[in-house]
Amino acid sequence: MIVYPMQNKVDPKKFSNLPYQKRIEKPWGWEIHWTPSDLPYMGKVLHVNANKRLSLQFHDKKQETWYIMSGQAKIVWDNEKGELIETELEYGKGYTCCIGQRHRLVGITDSDIVEVSTPEIGTTYRLEDDFKRPDETEELRKNRKVINS
Repeated sequence: MIVYPMQNKVDPKKFSNLPYQKRIEKPWGWEIHWTPSDLPYMGKVLHVNANKRLSLQFHDKKQETWYIMSGQAKIVWDNEKGELIETELEYGKGYTCCIGQRHRLVGITDSDIVEVSTPEIGTTYRLEDDFKRPDETEELRKNRKVINS
């Protein structure tokens, strides 16, 4: 067996082979987080119901990339001039939103979108929200409705 130098520095007691899933109900659909929140990245599936939309928002610390898996959806987001434009998500392509860039996902039909991002840190500033929700802080995230499976 070959032993690599890094193996001497790794503590196998920190290894986990357990699956992870956390479902969060949202007024526009739901999210399934498939990475634990203590990692330096986040992975989730967003299910956006037809004709529903997330808030028009921006983040002060979080960056996101989306990839559509099923259905039809679009992003309303800032272009390079700071103007809001609409982009329909295309299969096989990823779309990245920068820190501070206004954005909102919209379900044209029921849709499932994979999101990968930096951790859920900082504040989500909601500029418009169909459900009258406040800005989302780290404290609010700790107290939201969760269904663990």
